[in-house]
Amino acid sequence: MMTPQDVLALCRERGVRAVDLRFMDFPGLWQHFTIPVEKLEEEVFEDGLGFDGSSIRGWQAINESDMLLVPQPETAFIDPFTEITTLCMICNIQDPITREDYTRDPRNVARKAVNYLKSTGIADTCFIGPEAEFFVFDDIRFDQAPQHSYFFIDSDEAQWNRGTDYRAQGRGSNLGYKLRHKEGYFPVPPADQLMNLRNEMMMTMIDCGLDVEAQHHEVATAGQSEIDLKYNDLVQMADNMCLYKYIIKNVAAKHGKTVTFMPKPLYGDNGSGMHTHISLWKGGQPLFAGGGYAGLSDEALYAIGGILTHAPAILAFTNPTTNSYKRLVPGYEAPVNLAYSQRNRSAACRIPMYSPSPKAKRIEFRCPDPSSNPYLAFSALMMAVVDGIQNKIHPGEPLDKDIYDLEPEELAKVSSTPGSLGEALAALSRDHEFLLRGDVFTQDVINTWISYKQKNEVEALALRPHPYEFCLYYDM
Repeated sequence: MMTPQDVLALCRERGVRAVDLRFMDFPGLWQHFTIPVEKLEEEVFEDGLGFDGSSIRGWQAINESDMLLVPQPETAFIDPFTEITTLCMICNIQDPITREDYTRDPRNVARKAVNYLKSTGIADTCFIGPEAEFFVFDDIRFDQAPQHSYFFIDSDEAQWNRGTDYRAQGRGSNLGYKLRHKEGYFPVPPADQLMNLRNEMMMTMIDCGLDVEAQHHEVATAGQSEIDLKYNDLVQMADNMCLYKYIIKNVAAKHGKTVTFMPKPLYGDNGSGMHTHISLWKGGQPLFAGGGYAGLSDEALYAIGGILTHAPAILAFTNPTTNSYKRLVPGYEAPVNLAYSQRNRSAACRIPMYSPSPKAKRIEFRCPDPSSNPYLAFSALMMAVVDGIQNKIHPGEPLDKDIYDLEPEELAKVSSTPGSLGEALAALSRDHEFLLRGDVFTQDVINTWISYKQKNEVEALALRPHPYEFCLYYDM
């Protein structure tokens, strides 16, 4: 783990000229400002640097806007995209008067979640392994105004470009290798046109210290992709996901392409999920391996019970956009039924069976998507796991069937996820006591999240006519 002295030494060794200080806003986008390297003194790691937080989404009112950024030396990396050599560090946010960690700082929520886990005595480590999917497009245009609303997406490998006359556009020949809808898993080039781009993303991640396990094309046409990172402890993995998105977006931009982590940008094809694997360890030993169903321990079964019980509220953080619920639709690709099973990918909670090793025993929660704020999403999931173990919430019998083929009478007995962001926020409003333990999610954080999402997303979308409504109703 790097120390402030190590960071200063690295700056000298690599000829660093600028230091970029990064943090996450409330909804989940990285923010930053940059200082000359000469301004980075050892005292900065203790005293922090002041900034105005009044314009950061979901943060303080303007009368309480002064805040401190405190760089965390263990997060340092050299930015691979800047023209001058720049060192980046993730920062914690503090109140400049009290020096208390700011409760609405998402990274602070994650740090408190890990500390709470340790305080319970249940475990000392929570490992998280997300599988984030994304789309790489060649062109994106969208607009919303009182008199018009539209989006236009294009991708050279998309099925809809089979008949495009590239010569007429001055772009050479159309070679015809296009991916049919839902057939993007795993064709080789030339059908997979993004192999080299994903390799560059992967190698850039490795150069920045991320542990990459694999990269591949995903199911949908139009450039859907996935790059998997090896599991890590909760805070580190949330940090890693910030860097992951940064690298993917910037490598794509470097090649004139654009990336979105929207869960459902295309109609009629698979959306992008972020299946999230979770396990608890204590004293270097896994707690989820045992002699029960699918090789699970009682603690693991109770953990599943906690996830399924609190899933409607958890989804307010793990699936936090109105667009998220265009992926979570019954009968389509995402698991909306709150059940668990070994191997069965139609269950919301799956127990992977790739390896018999106790160290590989984990729970996969398949509902989340990559639009989420990783600090808040991973923390909410872990808190549900802990609640399940503390209260011995048994998940009932597993459902080892293809849930999509169940008879209606049997399917009616299986609970399902909320059908909209508004429903998820309502569930969070009713069920959040488990998140308040250890002061991990404060009541202010819960209230602010609900009000921000309700006003800026749920109500904002509800007030605007949808283009498809004109197709349905214009001639009524």
